[in-house]
Amino acid sequence: MAFKDIFKKSNDYNEKVVIGFLAFIVMVIAFAVNMVASWLGRKFEINQYIFDAFMYITLGSFLPDVFEKFSNFRSSKKDDTKE
Repeated sequence: MAFKDIFKKSNDYNEKVVIGFLAFIVMVIAFAVNMVASWLGRKFEINQYIFDAFMYITLGSFLPDVFEKFSNFRSSKKDDTKE
């Protein structure tokens, strides 16, 4: 599957997860650059609202799927006890 196939209507990828993963990677890169800059004695400033925006994108991408997974887990657990 080519990269351009991700943007078609019928694909095997969840777009929310792709965006969330990319936002998480940006957060990890910013953290790593900050750690290296601190180790070298330099100051690396990233605006707090930029970091918060990537954090909210990450949480907004992954949390609905997590809630859905755990709600299905609980409902299937209740169904097993009823039988």
